[in-house]
This record gives sequence, structure tokens and C-alpha cells, in this order.
Amino acid sequence: MRKPFAFALMLAATLGLAACDKASEDKAQDAQEHSQNAQEKMNDAQDKVNEANEEKAKAAADQAEAQQKAAEEARDDATPATTAPNTTVPAEPAKQ
Repeated sequence: MRKPFAFALMLAATLGLAACDKASEDKAQDAQEHSQNAQEKMNDAQDKVNEANEEKAKAAADQAEAQQKAAEEARDDATPATTAPNTTVPAEPAKQ
């Protein structure tokens, strides 16, 4: 009596566990979905990195342009101002 009862109990437990487990096809589909999501997120991250690099390059160009203008202004401030042409009053001719 113990053996048939033990076999029936083991059979019921095995069927119960098998019914709760996902099929391997379901697991494969889930893995594929997760892989696609991960790839999309990687693409988004790469796009953001590219945008950041473009902004960084633009900022560097703007900074170089600002430094060049500052150097030009400093050079212009260092040169003497132009003066009016030398205007002399003609001397009066000597009287005899």
C-alpha cells in the first residue's frame, strides 16, 4: 500500500511542477525581446554620445573663435592711435 501511494504522490508532484514551468519556446521569445530592447537602448545611448561629441566640438570652435577675437582686440588696443596730419602754419615772408 505504501508503494502505490508513493508513486501516485511522485506522479502528482512531477505533473504539478511540469505544469508550472514555462516552455523553452517562451523563454527563447523572452530572451529575444530582451535582446532587442537592449539593442535599442544601446543605439539610443550611442546617439546621445554622438550628440554630446558634436556639441563639444561646436563649443571648442566657439571658444577658439572667441580667443581669436580677444587677441585681435588686444592687438588693436596696443597699436597707437592715428593722429591728424601735421598741419603747420606757414611762416610769414620776411619784410624788407
